[in-house]
Amino acid sequence: MPDAQPNRTRDLGVLALVVIAPIWGYSWVVIKVALDYARPFTYIALITVLCTACFFLALVVTRRSLRPPPLPWTASIGLLQTALFNSLATLALDVGGAGKVSVLAYTMPFWLVLLAWPFLGERLRGLQWPAVALAFAGLVLVVRPWDIGGALSGVLACTAGLVWAVAGLLIKLLQRRAHVDTLSLTAWQMAFGAIPLIAIAVVTQSGWPQWTGTFAAALSYTVLLSSGLCYLLWIFALRALSAGAAGMGTLAVPVIGVMAAWVQLGERPLAVEAAGMALIVAGLALLAACGVLAARRGRGAAVGEVVIPPVID
Repeated sequence: MPDAQPNRTRDLGVLALVVIAPIWGYSWVVIKVALDYARPFTYIALITVLCTACFFLALVVTRRSLRPPPLPWTASIGLLQTALFNSLATLALDVGGAGKVSVLAYTMPFWLVLLAWPFLGERLRGLQWPAVALAFAGLVLVVRPWDIGGALSGVLACTAGLVWAVAGLLIKLLQRRAHVDTLSLTAWQMAFGAIPLIAIAVVTQSGWPQWTGTFAAALSYTVLLSSGLCYLLWIFALRALSAGAAGMGTLAVPVIGVMAAWVQLGERPLAVEAAGMALIVAGLALLAACGVLAARRGRGAAVGEVVIPPVID
C-alpha cells in the first residue's frame, strides 16, 4: 500500500494556497480603504514596525537564532523589498485603483525572468518566450503610456513589481552563497527596511491616523492575516509543493484583487485594461507552468517563481 503521507502533505499545501489567495487578493482593497484614514508612509511604517515585531517574536518562539544573515545582502534586500516596494505599491494605491495595482505589482515573475538572463545566466527557454511576450503586451495595455494622466499609478505599480524582482534576484544570489533561514531573513530584512520608512513617515507626517474601527480592522487584517498567517502558510506551501505549483497558486491573488475592487470600490476596469490584465495573468500562468514542467524534468525550480512575499500582501 503506497504511503499516504506525501499525498496528505501535498493536499495540505494546496489547501494553504486556497486560504492565502483570497486573503492576499483582498488585502489590496483593505490597504486602499486604510489610506482614507492615514498618510501612505505613516501607514507603511506602522505596518512594517508591527510585522517586524511579530516576525522576531516568531524567531524567539521557534527558538531560531537571532543572529542576522549576511548584513550587506540582508540590508540591500530590506531596502528594496520592504522599503522601496512597499512605498511604490502604497503610493500607487493612493493615486490609482486597487485592482489595477494588484495585477501590475504581481508582474514580479515576469521581471525576474528577464533579470535572471544577464545576472544568473538562466536563459529563456521554450514556452517562456511567449509567456514574456503575453505579459509585456498586457503591461502596455494596462499602463497605457499614451495616457499620461492615467499612467502614474501603473508606472508606480510596475516599478514596484520590478523592485520586488530585483530583491528576489538578490535572494537567489545570497542563497547560492550561503544557507539562510527564510524566517530569519524576512525578520531582519524587514527591520532594515523599516528604518527609512520610519524616517520618511516622521518627515512627511501631517497628522496622526484616524483611529476608527475601520482603520483598526484594516491594520489588524494586514498585520495578522495577510502578513502573519499567510506568510506561515506560504512557507508551508513552498515546502509541500514545487515552486512552480506554488507560483501557479498565487495567480488567483491579482484576479481576486480586481474582483474585490470592482465589487467593493466600484473600480470597473476599462476594456483595454481588462484585456491587458487577462494577458498578464495568462503570461504569468505560462511562466508558472514552465516551472512545474522544469521540476518534473529534474531541472529544479524555474526562475520566475514567487519568492519571499513583501509585507504589503
